[in-house]
Amino acid sequence: MLSIEELGRINKPVVWTIHDMWAFCGAEHYTSELRWQNGYAKVPRQAGGPAIDWDRWVWQRKRRAWKAPFHIVSPSHWLAACVRDSTLMREWPVTVIPNALDLETWRPVDQRVARGLLKLPLEKRIVVFGAIGGGRDERKGIDLLLQALNILDVGTDELELVVFGQSQPKEPAKLKYKTHYLGHVHDDLTLRCIYSTGDAMLIPSRQENLPNTGLESMACGTPVVAFNIGGLPDIVCHQRNGWLAKPFDVDDLARGIKWVIEDEARLNVLRMAAEEKAKEYSYSNIAQRYGALYRSILNHGTQGSNTLQDDLMASAS
Repeated sequence: MLSIEELGRINKPVVWTIHDMWAFCGAEHYTSELRWQNGYAKVPRQAGGPAIDWDRWVWQRKRRAWKAPFHIVSPSHWLAACVRDSTLMREWPVTVIPNALDLETWRPVDQRVARGLLKLPLEKRIVVFGAIGGGRDERKGIDLLLQALNILDVGTDELELVVFGQSQPKEPAKLKYKTHYLGHVHDDLTLRCIYSTGDAMLIPSRQENLPNTGLESMACGTPVVAFNIGGLPDIVCHQRNGWLAKPFDVDDLARGIKWVIEDEARLNVLRMAAEEKAKEYSYSNIAQRYGALYRSILNHGTQGSNTLQDDLMASAS
């Protein structure tokens, strides 16, 4: 719970792992506007709008307080690119180190067992979508998912949708496939079973860093179908452990869902590839990369060594 100013008064090297855009933005955690690239220039006040431009005010506080650069760690190449494009941090060092994954917690449950525990059909294809608040966050793209599912060329008696993170709304969206709303999930074992029930994990987000739902589901042997945006290309290898659809082409998203689930032999290959990819994010691998970063900073200062990325990759191998 450090303030912006307190963070700037730390007189030791700082390594800051960021998980959204707030560090180089104003008050926003995610934004589709580009003010963070132009230094939050003044904008005309809109009638009925706030008297103070809070985003500009917060951004100026950061610019005044943070005189010495921190070493930024980004979990995804997308967010690292945003750091380099930002007015506030473009000269600061940034290193990509993904989120770590507890592979003891996140591993497959036999699909028939998982479906039995959750009272889901054993014989049908199941696709999974999850987000805190479900459909209330436009950034998570459930509207795009519903469009894709409604044009999906798979029989209504062959496929069902599982949604976690929200209970069934009073007026559910019109969808041709039966939908199971599992509500908020409060323990990892239940969530692990949910991932394991799926033949595909669907992440139709408009904006994402490195989504834990993607990593966790892959560790449970469930391929990911998503748009080719944000940090998703870091974890999803197109047609190897899932499908990356053209942003925000619902036809291509539907095409990807069908491609992943329609062939049992191919789906089994995708499952194994998803599990294998998830192993890259083990605690030991990620800890080694952070260790290499800390040693480099202690030896060479906040900027790290000139061969820092090579050091990190060598330590992870």
